[in-house]
Order: sequence, then C-alpha cells, then structure tokens
Amino acid sequence: MATIRDVASRAGVSVATVSRLINDTGKVRDATAERVRAAISDLGFRPNAIGRNLSRANTRSLGVVIPSLSNPVFADAVAGINAEAKARGYTLMFVSSDYCPEDELRAVATLLEYRVDGLILTVANPVDSPALDMIVSAGVPYVLVYNLPCGKGHPTVTVDNVAAGREVAQMLIDLGHKRMGMVSGSFSASDRASARRDGFIDGVRASHLPDPFIIEVDFVSPNVEEVLVPIYKNLETAPTALFCSNDLLAISVIGVLGRMNLDVPKDVSVIGFDGIAVGTHLHPTLATVIQPSYEMGRAATLQLLDSLVGKDSLITKILPHTLRHGESAGPASKQSPADLQTPY
Repeated sequence: MATIRDVASRAGVSVATVSRLINDTGKVRDATAERVRAAISDLGFRPNAIGRNLSRANTRSLGVVIPSLSNPVFADAVAGINAEAKARGYTLMFVSSDYCPEDELRAVATLLEYRVDGLILTVANPVDSPALDMIVSAGVPYVLVYNLPCGKGHPTVTVDNVAAGREVAQMLIDLGHKRMGMVSGSFSASDRASARRDGFIDGVRASHLPDPFIIEVDFVSPNVEEVLVPIYKNLETAPTALFCSNDLLAISVIGVLGRMNLDVPKDVSVIGFDGIAVGTHLHPTLATVIQPSYEMGRAATLQLLDSLVGKDSLITKILPHTLRHGESAGPASKQSPADLQTPY
C-alpha cells in the first residue's frame, strides 16, 4: 500500500507539502499540487483511514508517546507536559514504545483512534519514522521532544546533544584521561544516543587521542556486565573513563565496575547523561549532563497548544544543558596497570 512518503518521493516534494494538499491545511502552488495529485493517482494512494475527519474532532486531550516508563528522565518531561496541559484544560493519554519503531506506530494509531487533538512524542529516528508519517497524513498537530532537528520540518524541543558529547570528552581530557569509552543503548533506537556518540568522538579526536571504545547495549535489557568484563580483563588497554548515553546506564556501569573490584572514580571515571535526581544521592554522586526535561515538556506543550488555537508556533527550540561535575568523574589514575587489583 502506498504511503504519504511514496507520494512525496514520486512528486519530488516534502511529506509536509503532500499533507497540506490532502488535508487542506495550507497553500500549495498549482504546479506542485498537480504533481502531487498525479502521484496520488499513479500510486493509488488513499489518505490514512484514521486521518482527516477524526483529527478535526476536539476532545481536549493530548497524546504522549515516550520510549520508556522506567527512565525517570521521561517522567520529568511528562510532568512538564501535564502541568501545561492541565492549566489549559487538557488531559493526557500516554503510551510507552520501549524504543521500538513498530510500537511507536501502534501507539500513534491508537492515540489517533481516540481522537487526541495533538501529540507530543519521542521517536527512534525522525528521519525515517512511519509513526510521524501517519501523524502528518492525518493532519494532526504534533511536537517532538528530545529528538534531534533533522531537516524534515518536524517541530522539536531538545538540547544540543552533539555539543554535550564534545563537552564530556573535553572534561575527561582535562582530567588527564587518554583512553576513553562510551556505553550506549542501541543507536538505531535513539537519534539522541547517536548524536552524543558523534560529539564525544569528535571531542576525543580534536585532542589527537585514540578513538574511544564504543560499547552498544540494549535499552530495555542492557547486558552491561557481559560487555564490560572482557574489556577490563586487560587493564593496560581498558578505558580509564566511560561516558554513558544515559544516567541509568551509568548507574549500572558503576555497579558492574564495583563488582570487578574497580573503584569509581579512582580506577575508572564514569559520566552519565540526563541529570535524573537519584544521581545526586549515589555514592559517589553521579557526574552527568543535565538536560532540562521538565522545561522541555512544558515548552513542547506550549508550542502544541498554541498551534491548536491557530498560532504559527511549531518551531525547533534548543534549550541549554549543563555539565554536573559529580564525584564519579575524577583525575586519571597515576597507578600503573600492574598496581590495580585484577578484576574477577
């Protein structure tokens, strides 16, 4: 079955242009409209059955799709979303996708069937997202949160993940680390993790140091111990500092290193990403990149609600992040590898 993306590709236009024409939500030049209609006819495209009429119904509800219910960073964003939605008289319906694009699509389909007025969501990859295609085809307003700007015209509220990755690299370099690594959830499931990796690698290379180890694990069931134990069998080559793509992974990494008789930060420094509150209660306290998740949720909701009353406010907004110098990141060890206790 042809999709709105197929029509856009055949006509040589953006998905947003096709959506404007089929949903009558904006002007399209006559020549462009003719090409789009020809592509629709050639491909036998039919607008999504969920779409147009349902999206016009006003239910005073917003749909929210987040990757995980277990990561507090998303709870912080939902709290910000809820605060603004409640203030404007809207209720929320939210679904977790478990970092799975297929589940994202099912979640969006379900929320559209419930006739939500708009959606706020985090997807695996906005460049290639069937879930976003469905929303655009339905003509329902939406805003992404956490996702990266990708040149596709998707409005999003996020932080500069690449710059944050570079800052982490520079912080570790300033602490004297020369062998570094990154532990991340699946890059195919998170454009944010990919951007943090790219910035981290750029920062390390800028100082002419060896490329960092890149260690990829599953977001939902991370096998941290399985991947770290072999690396730290040889302390002469193992990283002296690890950057983790989120705080929950960083906490797991610290636990695994402790079970290998490696001290954090004396033997290995660890830095996370997100700034979840529990990180300040750990021993050692967690060094991390703090992204303002609550404010990101609020900003995304304000944009979405303004669009629902006719304001042209769907833009990309980059909010500032901060680097927290917690106790889990310290100077590179002066000990030789032979002085360190051999991991189990």
